[in-house]
Amino acid sequence: MDWQELTDLTHGQPFVVERVRLAGSGIAIEGRFEPPQLAQLGIDDQVFIAAFVRSHGSIKEMERIFGVSYPTIKSRLNRIAERLDFVDTDPAPTGADVVDRLRRGEISAEEALAELERSR
Repeated sequence: MDWQELTDLTHGQPFVVERVRLAGSGIAIEGRFEPPQLAQLGIDDQVFIAAFVRSHGSIKEMERIFGVSYPTIKSRLNRIAERLDFVDTDPAPTGADVVDRLRRGEISAEEALAELERSR
């Protein structure tokens, strides 16, 4: 059974996996496992995201593939993005980070103070 079959069975309702068997080893793990976020999307959204990745994020290419307008592509991307959690790729520096950069001479004392104030 694949993720799409599970999604079809649950009619898009949230589900939890409670047992995982490692292929080829016979080892089974029981617990409470959330399926990956992308697996929780409906098949249409999964196909859309796969096409977006394969087109290297080109909205023009997406318009061509799906035969829809730019606003339609953007709207769908926004709708899907709202359902996904994102990792902060640019977190505020910690106090230790700022002090390390100050010690290495990468920033001045004034810059260090300003960064520490912003991160409060």
